[in-house]
Amino acid sequence: MDENFFKIKEYLEELGHLITYENEEDGVIVVNNEDRGIKNLVVGVAFPILIVEQVIFEIKNENNSIYKKLLQLSRDFIHGAFVLDESGKKVLFRNTHEMENLDLNELEATINSLALLLSEHNKEILSLSGN
Repeated sequence: MDENFFKIKEYLEELGHLITYENEEDGVIVVNNEDRGIKNLVVGVAFPILIVEQVIFEIKNENNSIYKKLLQLSRDFIHGAFVLDESGKKVLFRNTHEMENLDLNELEATINSLALLLSEHNKEILSLSGN
C-alpha cells in the first residue's frame, strides 16, 4: 500500500473533487470539478514528486502568436505553467511538487491557480484553441 497515493487521494476528496479514475500501481488519480473548470486533471504520484496536469486544448493552427500568448498567460499562474506535450500539439497545465513536505494547502493552491486562470482567461484560451 502506497501511503503517498492514499494521502493525495484523501486530499483530493477533502477538496471536493470527484475522482473518476485511480490506479494505485501506476500512481495515477484523475479528478473532475467542472464547476471550477477542472476536467480530467491527472495527478501522478511518482515519489519523490507529485505531478499535476490537465490538457487545456490541442493546437490546430500553429503560429508564433499562439506560443507568445501562452507564455504571457503563464505569467499569471501563481503555481504551474502552460506546457506542450511530446507531440507539441497539446497545451497542458502542469505543476510539480516535492512529496516529502507536501500538504493539503499546496495541492489546493495548485488547483486553485489552474481554476483561476481558466476562469479569468477563458475567452483568450478559447480563441487560441480555435473554438
